[in-house]
Amino acid sequence: MYSLLGTARLNGFEPYAWLKDTLEKLPSYPVNRVHELLPLAR
Repeated sequence: MYSLLGTARLNGFEPYAWLKDTLEKLPSYPVNRVHELLPLAR
């Protein structure tokens, strides 16, 4: 978890906002596209 938040910060995201957005999308996101939610993919 800490590394994801650190990666989000390094890529210019506000970590809390990124995490909140990602967790809200995750339940309905297709399993084969979950990698798109990672901070490196944005």
